[in-house]
Amino acid sequence: MPLLSTLIAGASVLVIGDSHLSKPDYLIKSLHDELSRQGALVHSLSACGAVPSDWLGSVKMVCGAERIGNGPVTLVLQNASTRPVKPLIAADKAKLVVVVMGDTIANYKKEFAKAWAWQQVTSLSKEIVSSGATCIWVGPPWGSEGGQYGKTYARVQQLSNFLAANVAPCIYIDSLKLGQPGGWITVDGQHLNPAGYQAWGSAIAKAIAELPAPNKP
Repeated sequence: MPLLSTLIAGASVLVIGDSHLSKPDYLIKSLHDELSRQGALVHSLSACGAVPSDWLGSVKMVCGAERIGNGPVTLVLQNASTRPVKPLIAADKAKLVVVVMGDTIANYKKEFAKAWAWQQVTSLSKEIVSSGATCIWVGPPWGSEGGQYGKTYARVQQLSNFLAANVAPCIYIDSLKLGQPGGWITVDGQHLNPAGYQAWGSAIAKAIAELPAPNKP
């Protein structure tokens, strides 16, 4: 069976996500660059604090970033917002959509709202796949415990298990399997330092390249 890497080369890839893609030395650099090296034309977009359903429309956010191809990262503050994913896919003629999202639906300091999270995840995954694009959903990394967002290893494991069971028809990449608890240093418990984002982005791109290519009707 051919690997997904054979389909990425020469294809348009759309990457959407939350604040993990929001700064020039975050995934919008490392993951974007690694996918580009695989031969993809990559368009990355982030919206800080966005939950999955926000990408079904245009929702104002406190910050965001965008990068197209080999161009620089454009940071957006006052006018930051999500964009409807289906028109984005159509405009880019994207064959693959990579969603990097999970921390924003974890409610780390509160009880995990499973019914709400299920609605969030399934609404976006079905919207993406209905466009004809292949969808990959990347879960959050371990981070570290005790930061300002209240992230704990137990909750992020619970969240990752939930995403693995519910992101279909997207393909799930479990970032917890790509690293060790505390292995990638964070600046606030949730966001990584530049070295951490480089390691995470490289690991995601490698995992994507090694996935079996999906069967298309």
